Amino acid sequence: MNYIIVGTAGHIDHGKTALIEAINGYNGDETEEEKKRGITIDLSFSNISKDDKNIAFIDVPGHEKLLKNMISGAFGFDAVIFCIASNEGIMPQTIEHLEVLNFLNIKNLIFVITKSDLATLEQVKKIKLDIKTLVKEYENLQILDILTTSIKDKNSIENLKDYLFKLNEKGEQKEEKFFRYYIDRVFSVKGFGEVATGTVLNGKINKDDKVLVSELSKEITVKNIEVHHQSVQSAYKHQRAALNLNIPHGKLKKGYLLTTKGYFRGFDTIELFFKEVAGKTVAHNQQVQFVCGSKSLTGKIQLYSERVDNGYLAKITFKEKVYLMHKDRFVLLSNGNVLGGGEVLDPLNDPIKKNKKIPLLKALKRGDYKEAFKHLCENHKKGFGIVSSIQRFALTHKEALEIAKEIDDIFVDEKELVLYPIKTKEIVKEIIKNIYQKNRYAFLTPASLNLRIKWASISLIKSSLENFIKDSFLKETNGIYKRVDIGEIDIEKELEKKVLEILQNEGFTPTAPYNLYDRLDIDRKLGDKTLKRLTSSKKVVRISHNLFITSQNLSKIVSLQKEIIKNEGYIDIKKFKEKLPISRKYLIGYLDYLDNFDDIKKIENRRVFR
Repeated sequence: MNYIIVGTAGHIDHGKTALIEAINGYNGDETEEEKKRGITIDLSFSNISKDDKNIAFIDVPGHEKLLKNMISGAFGFDAVIFCIASNEGIMPQTIEHLEVLNFLNIKNLIFVITKSDLATLEQVKKIKLDIKTLVKEYENLQILDILTTSIKDKNSIENLKDYLFKLNEKGEQKEEKFFRYYIDRVFSVKGFGEVATGTVLNGKINKDDKVLVSELSKEITVKNIEVHHQSVQSAYKHQRAALNLNIPHGKLKKGYLLTTKGYFRGFDTIELFFKEVAGKTVAHNQQVQFVCGSKSLTGKIQLYSERVDNGYLAKITFKEKVYLMHKDRFVLLSNGNVLGGGEVLDPLNDPIKKNKKIPLLKALKRGDYKEAFKHLCENHKKGFGIVSSIQRFALTHKEALEIAKEIDDIFVDEKELVLYPIKTKEIVKEIIKNIYQKNRYAFLTPASLNLRIKWASISLIKSSLENFIKDSFLKETNGIYKRVDIGEIDIEKELEKKVLEILQNEGFTPTAPYNLYDRLDIDRKLGDKTLKRLTSSKKVVRISHNLFITSQNLSKIVSLQKEIIKNEGYIDIKKFKEKLPISRKYLIGYLDYLDNFDDIKKIENRRVFR
């Protein structure tokens, strides 16, 4: 089945709801208030099907005070039936709705001149000319056709239906692993629980899938799915879907984002591009209402000085986190009136200085991601991650990597999805070189170096090490990198000798293993193996998790402990510390070790001879 979502738009009482009812027999004005006032207050949904095509209708409010609901519905439109009554022609909300559709980049408009029985052919002809003239003013809009209807003329309605069924569905979409869906209504159904409705904007959702409620940071299960009143196993992109969710009543709200976990993060500041409506002005630091899909919230907008394409670059700060995606379209309102609109450029709050941020935003505005990556690398010397490429650039990881590989003078870590300026590699090389110069007998791996240079990925470190091999400074043996000029030595024996020497010299307070490894500049796995061999040969004894002592030093400790018991009748922490003033962690470990001897008995906190 091919799915198309068709919305309605137009001035109040220009026949939108009556037209949809004539097409499919459904009157969207279901609430008492809607019936009483004769206007659509909230979004109304219905559909018609023919052969393998399904057309879903979203009837939106035309009243000026209900503009937020109109924007909410328009977010998922594939095409729009734009109604203009023949007896009134173009009206204020006609223009306002066109402005909204232009800002939301909803191109495909089917103008329907309604109530044609109330106008002459000349009047209808004039309205058609007015429509063509008006639409030329909007860069993102195009007229698919201009049709004439009357709900009293069945043929005109049938012609419109035939036209709609001939509409081309969206072209083949690239497969998306992530699901995205903004809630536009929430209600409870007795015996089922919470139900949310919305349009699937990306990917698909299956029954029993887990979805993340972004604003709640909570994963919930999809218990059931309905598409146009039919229970289904899955809902796909461009479908209207009702989701039955296992969450307590009152937790979900209109505007919440349901998505696949791991793809979207929330930020209270975003950066964007917008244009003003003719005759309206958006001031610096002005409080505006930001409406994107079914999400509506107040924020403070701050304008950047440079104008771009007759619009503004700006940032907007909210009192709560928003979960948006690059290129998401929005509208700015004030007191219910449209001020302007545009697109989200950077949905992540990246701490880059404003003078350096503007070139980045310009590149994002142009869709020049190669240039954007260059700017980000320049401003993130310790690496710039593209793990959030879906949200930040509307690019898959594969697409982002392909672009990154085209850029000169950067290092691309395909596994960790991090881009580094090539100069950063020189910094890493300098750190590594200093380690090996200070300690000729350093034995390190990329993983152990990563523990020291935490911001550098293992791939970047390994690439740097390989450069030293080419320069004949280092040599790699079984994954261990050592200096070439130390010759062919037995690494295992050399390390055993060094570790044993240090532990012996440190006496009763030996260094913890990881600190010892760092001191020797050796890999942790290599160090662990060395200690294991020393304990197996009984040259070293493991007292506790991080306490290893040489057998010689331990023998002295045990002799001292038994001497204390012999003279005092017992030994405890206090007595022990009087004779050996060292840290409590060592004292406890050595006292516990006494319990291994047959001639020692523990009574409460004391050790005595049996």
